[in-house]
Amino acid sequence: MTHPVDVHVGKRVRHRRWLIGMTQQQLAEQVGIKFQQIQKYETGANRISASRLWDIADALGVEVSFFFEGLQDAEKEEAGDAVLPADLMGDKEALDLVRSYYAIPENQRRRLFELARVLSDVA
Repeated sequence: MTHPVDVHVGKRVRHRRWLIGMTQQQLAEQVGIKFQQIQKYETGANRISASRLWDIADALGVEVSFFFEGLQDAEKEEAGDAVLPADLMGDKEALDLVRSYYAIPENQRRRLFELARVLSDVA
């Protein structure tokens, strides 16, 4: 049975990998393992050792602590306190939206953000 922390860390690996547009194969090559192992890490099926997590963090350009961010929020979501879906950033469509959002020039991005806030307040 998978441990919730392993699942959370795996989701964060997948989230970061998708966000920077890296494939499982590319990450696996940088870390020196097979892509199937990355798949198992991302689902939480296999636990990531400390040294491997260090290598993955380096390959993805983040601190090791990145993988544990939001862990307490994830526990609250499991308890039913969430307003958003539990795996929002694990959703490819959501990640594509975030990538597209950050591709917009900053001044236009701010205006789009304000529009989205107004629209969400109306809903």
